[in-house]
Amino acid sequence: MFTIEHEFDATVVTLIDEGQAPLKEDVTINVFASQVNIEQLDPRTDQVQKITLSMSQIRDLEAALDLPEGSYQIKSATT
Repeated sequence: MFTIEHEFDATVVTLIDEGQAPLKEDVTINVFASQVNIEQLDPRTDQVQKITLSMSQIRDLEAALDLPEGSYQIKSATT
């Protein structure tokens, strides 16, 4: 299950783990114009862990989801 909320400066997607235990903590993804922040509570430390990805890294991740194992570099259409 997931939710989508549109805030003033970001789109917020929350991924909620469902199914059989053990379940993982919710993952919150904040999509801004220049970066994407991914956050998840670490129950061992009771602190939110945060990862920030550039839009270039997001494009690479999107491409990687549909490719076989290997090393790749995405080139822009102008090069």
